[in-house]
Amino acid sequence: MSVGEVAGLIAACALLILVGLLAYPILKLGKVLDETRIMVKGVSDSSVPLLGEVTNTVATTNAQLAKVDVITDNASTVTTNAAALTSLFAATAGGPLVKAAAFTYGVRRALGESQRRDVSRRVKDEMKAERKAKKRGDVR
Repeated sequence: MSVGEVAGLIAACALLILVGLLAYPILKLGKVLDETRIMVKGVSDSSVPLLGEVTNTVATTNAQLAKVDVITDNASTVTTNAAALTSLFAATAGGPLVKAAAFTYGVRRALGESQRRDVSRRVKDEMKAERKAKKRGDVR
């Protein structure tokens, strides 16, 4: 064996050791990639049904929101109609009702005043009659 052959043999052994040292991390990396592939497949398998459920939930929510929109529109219409009815009632019956209330108040007040005057007049007349009776000596 010559020196060149020994050097070639040493170089070949060094290359074999280097390849052996590099093969171990590559095998570990392959296992990591296999685990990653399995994990991604599991996430994919579980996310497809989840996306289906989310789609159903969104569709149901949109249907409920459409119903709420209809209810809100109807409530707005009812409110507008009630306001219009109130305005119409106030315009047509409000004036006469106010006048009738004022008239009845005036009549009650006038009748109350006349009754009060009558009572007051009777009391004064009775007091005068009592005073006259005392002066005469007639006491009841």
